[in-house]
Parts: sequence; structure tokens; C-alpha cells
Amino acid sequence: MAFKRYFLFFNIHRIGVLQFLLFCAFFIFSNSASAHAINFRLENAPVNDVVMFYLKLGYKHIVPEGFDHILFVVGLCLLSTRIKTILWQATAFTVAHSITLALSMKSIIVAPSSVVEPIIALSILFVAVENIVISELKPWRIVIVFLFGLIHGMGFASALNEIGLPRNAFLTSILSFNVGVELGQISVILIVFATVIHFFGDKPWYRKSVVYPLSIMIACIAAYWTVQRIFL
Repeated sequence: MAFKRYFLFFNIHRIGVLQFLLFCAFFIFSNSASAHAINFRLENAPVNDVVMFYLKLGYKHIVPEGFDHILFVVGLCLLSTRIKTILWQATAFTVAHSITLALSMKSIIVAPSSVVEPIIALSILFVAVENIVISELKPWRIVIVFLFGLIHGMGFASALNEIGLPRNAFLTSILSFNVGVELGQISVILIVFATVIHFFGDKPWYRKSVVYPLSIMIACIAAYWTVQRIFL
């Protein structure tokens, strides 16, 4: 009976998250478009230079500069000890943020950072709390990670707009940046797996001594970011 009540509560909670994300999507898509910045310095640069510039930029945006994105990826690693499962989550996240990054840079969708940044913080908080309240990865996790990836993509676009894109190499620049972001995420996953999960993932005390403390720490940081980005 207790399990049924818990299952009902968590499903209501999950539906609430999905409704919240759909509302955010409606708000974002209803905003008027504006042109993205142009990187004039790379307008006539060789393709290899463009690729390397945005590849490095994407990687650096995760490691070491993207502390919030690092915490999100670390949170994805804690609910499962299987590398394939972790990579599936990362893949869903990458596909999603690639979509909204491209759409944002094409000015098809526009979202103010005052909306995007608090939601990114909330997504980190949600993943951390979910790591605590459930003991194994559920099918809906991939869907939720995908939806959060859509939001993170708009955060990436905001940062990328500060640099701009060359008009004659839009697709090359976007793809290179996304590959850099993906390599950064994979680096974080491999570090967490090699230093934590590989050695301690099969221990009976793993959840109590590793998953819970790390998830609580991530949740506290994300909660602070949420308050900071909304009110401060």
C-alpha cells in the first residue's frame, strides 16, 4: 500500500515537471526572434580553423568553465553504475541541446537568460533529488533528461551568441561546438566512472556513502543557484 502511495506521488510529481517544461516551451516559442551575433573574424577563415575554434570553445564551455553543466552530468552518473546507461542519458541530453542550440542561433526560438538560467538550475536540482528518492533508473528519466537538454541548449546559445558565428560556416560552427560540448560531457562521465563508479559502484554502501552525499551536495548548490538566478 505504501509503495502504491509512493508510486502515485512520484508520478504526479513527474507529470508536474513535464507540464512545467511544456509551459516553458510555450513561453519560449511565443517570443519574437532576433538575429544572432556574427563572428566577423572567422568569416573568411579556413574551415579547419573554424572547426578547431568552435570545438575548443564547446569543450571549454563544459570543462572547466561550465560548473553547472558539470554538476548536471555528474548527477546523471549517480543513479546507474552501468556506463552504457549513463551514455544513453548523455546522448539524449546532447540530441536535445543540439536542437535548441541550432534553433536559437537561427533565431527561430528566443529565450531570455533570466528564464533559461533558473530552469537550468532547477534541472540540476531535480536530477539530484531524483537520485535520492529512487534507487534505480526509470524509463521516464531519459525523457526528462531530453526535455532538460532542450533548456540547456538555449543556455549554450546564450553563451555562444557572445562570440557569434560566421555567416558562411553556420552549420560547421554549430556542429563543431556541439562536438566540443559532447567531448566535454564524455570527459566528465569517464572521470566519474573511472574514479568513483568503477571502484565503488558494486559496494553495498555505495548509495549511502557516495550517491546520497554527492546528490545532497549537488541539490544544495542547485537550490542556491535557483534562488540566486531568480531573486538576486
